[in-house]
Amino acid sequence: MSVDHQEKAVETTIEHHLTVAGRPIYTIGYSTHQIETFLELLARHGVTAVADVRSQPFSRLPEYNRDAVAATLKRKGIQYVPLGRELGARRDEPECYVDGQAVYERVAQLPLFREGIDRLLKGAERYTIALMCAEKEPLDCHRTVLICRHLRPHGLHIRHILADGTLEEHADTEKRLMRMMEIGPDLFQQDVKEEDLIERAYEERGKQIAYRMDAEGASNERAH
Repeated sequence: MSVDHQEKAVETTIEHHLTVAGRPIYTIGYSTHQIETFLELLARHGVTAVADVRSQPFSRLPEYNRDAVAATLKRKGIQYVPLGRELGARRDEPECYVDGQAVYERVAQLPLFREGIDRLLKGAERYTIALMCAEKEPLDCHRTVLICRHLRPHGLHIRHILADGTLEEHADTEKRLMRMMEIGPDLFQQDVKEEDLIERAYEERGKQIAYRMDAEGASNERAH
């Protein structure tokens, strides 16, 4: 990328940051929801666009296969945007892998991933977006541990739509993450910043859930 293009990209990112600061963005896992329940949850929180961040936008529940869910959302006046290529957890780029496992920190450096983040920022100027994946629990899914980790610096108001329809603020999700990973202030390292601890918790959780290829090239089932 040329210097001019790099400078333009930085200017665009700053512009989006200023425009979307405070704007809402949600995440949701369809899990085992009936499609009617899923639609009700979106409507309850005023979602006007769904960003499908599954690398493979297909499901054991056929109503959540890409074409089916796109058509259903269209009938409800909700935009459907497939972003699995940009923001999915199962990557085609070999540079993302170490010993057969995707490394989220490497994924986040990909131009394609950054393009996906920019598309979300631009979309958030006009739409109330929900990032959609399959997992019920936000901390089991890359929509939180990878994507939201890199949305948070842009000032969006990130909230997670839980299975019962309640909302969890992303700051509270991060607190749960730190408890889950048993990461907190150390009596012997009191000068460590909380932000550094949060980043460490993201990194450790990423290692636990990231897409992994086995010896035959098959994948773990969790990663999307």
